[in-house]
Amino acid sequence: MTEISSRLEVEDLQQNLRRVQERLAQKLEPAVLRSELELLHPADTAYILEALPLEERLLVWDLVRAEREGEILLEVSEAVRESLIATMDSKELVAAAETLEADEIADLAPDLPEEVVQDVIRALPQEERVLLRAALSYDEGTVGALMDFDQVTVRADVSLEAATRYLRALDELPAHTDQLFVVDRGGKLLGTLPLARLIVTDLEREVGAVMIPESVKLRPEDRAEDAAQAFERYDLVSAPVVDLITGSLVGRVTVNGVMDYIRATSSESQLAEAGLSKEEDVFAPVWNSFRNRWAWLAINLVTAFIASRVIGAFEGSIEKLVALAALMPIVAGIGGNSGNQTITMIVRALALGQIQSSYWRKLVGKELAVATLNGVIWGSLLGVATYLLYGNLALAGVMALAMLLNLLLAAGMGVTIPYMRARFGQDPAVGSSVLITACTDSGGFFIFLGLATLFLV
Repeated sequence: MTEISSRLEVEDLQQNLRRVQERLAQKLEPAVLRSELELLHPADTAYILEALPLEERLLVWDLVRAEREGEILLEVSEAVRESLIATMDSKELVAAAETLEADEIADLAPDLPEEVVQDVIRALPQEERVLLRAALSYDEGTVGALMDFDQVTVRADVSLEAATRYLRALDELPAHTDQLFVVDRGGKLLGTLPLARLIVTDLEREVGAVMIPESVKLRPEDRAEDAAQAFERYDLVSAPVVDLITGSLVGRVTVNGVMDYIRATSSESQLAEAGLSKEEDVFAPVWNSFRNRWAWLAINLVTAFIASRVIGAFEGSIEKLVALAALMPIVAGIGGNSGNQTITMIVRALALGQIQSSYWRKLVGKELAVATLNGVIWGSLLGVATYLLYGNLALAGVMALAMLLNLLLAAGMGVTIPYMRARFGQDPAVGSSVLITACTDSGGFFIFLGLATLFLV
């Protein structure tokens, strides 16, 4: 059922996009397109903006009502957000930010000019100003940067009936409210009261008697990765954030914020593996795309040159046995694929905090064992295929041995590359695909051609 719903949602988004593109192509009255945009959720409008080339994107952006700009800026990707903000003056940016909550402004602040952030702070009421300054004080990648301040609290000494009346008096509950936070007079968190328990329990009982005193609690300084793992492990919808020293309730983290964080980090990890330093707008100017891509391409060029020199060192062997030229890409290609499998597993395990320093040797041993098993099986099959093609038993043996050795190299480097990057405080995902391919290409060519020179030429 979920799969069908997701497919329908994507189809609806694409239909909205096509309709906007048709309106732009027909050059209809702007009011027609503006009225259609008004009906869309901010996330849907963000999807449309991301899928349009820059010129059309800015035309659509000009039609968005000012009071909706802040919500949409939060939804679009960072790269597209930069292109939109670049077209807005300070007054527009301040007006857009003022429509948001303090924690949402904090999410937007890194992409805003410093003077705009200061203007927004000055324009906010005192209470919101304090919350915004608090939100801005937390480093990116921490729980404090994920949390919001919109939560419902109750006292432990009130009855469930009083708590229910209090909830009914509110205009609406904050999004993703699945529990109330029970605090004392000083704001210290005592426990949580799930709404499900509130509904089914006798209303004459006190909150303190039915609350859950021990619940998952986060601290602002905790890593966002830890919060994401806690939400996944315990199937949380929301979790309180408490001060480390006083135990006072500071805010809460919701599944919505955690999902946004997971999506962002997953996207960054995928880009980093290919050597891209940041998310790129698919319709970005050529120069911007070039600046984002050139560095690791330069590294790749150097490693490819090294691989070519390895081949060049064995030109005499290749001239004497032309079959080597046809077979050596197989060894390098299989090694590269195996290395990418290993490095993907290691990077993922590092991101989830599953690898402790004392277990690296065991991990290397395990990956080498897997490579040995794969090398023996697939190397033998490849050796048989080589013999059937060329009728040369020695060449078949060299092919099988080269496959085994290159898979062992791939496994070793697949663990070593992320380990060394993590050891020196670098992101283990950055450029991992480029580096492992360089190792297995050069190493595979050297191993195969070296063995061929020793035993065949």
